[in-house]
Amino acid sequence: MSSTKRPTIDVTARCACDRVQMSVRGSVVSMLMCSCLDCQRATGSGHASVALVPAEALAVAGDIKSFDRPSDSGATFTRYFCPECGTPLYGHSSRAPDIRMVAVGFFAGQNDWYEPNQLIFARSRQAWDLIADHLPQHQTYRQGAVR
Repeated sequence: MSSTKRPTIDVTARCACDRVQMSVRGSVVSMLMCSCLDCQRATGSGHASVALVPAEALAVAGDIKSFDRPSDSGATFTRYFCPECGTPLYGHSSRAPDIRMVAVGFFAGQNDWYEPNQLIFARSRQAWDLIADHLPQHQTYRQGAVR
């Protein structure tokens, strides 16, 4: 992580149709943006804004769905979402089973704690997706990083 900022958060929100509630209570491990093509598809934007949190910090109430896909690292990446309205919730990678990758936008209006410290998969970044100049940009995953 290029910054030592790791806020402790206590946030709860509901999906667009109000059927799923998700809470995060605890310290954030890292905050980043990802411009991989899968994140672009999932968000409908140029990148995903993600907070990495310990699995035990995340609580979800309500029925959710998931799907698995192979990632560029060779790991399996699982995305979770509301089966009714499709709101993205979180994801996790088989290469970091104790970490959850929370969609920061889920907590709209309560996410002023979010301060990304890097962009990963800059190789597929869209020119129109403006990224702050001071953020380190990694062509794929950050070298030597598990998270």
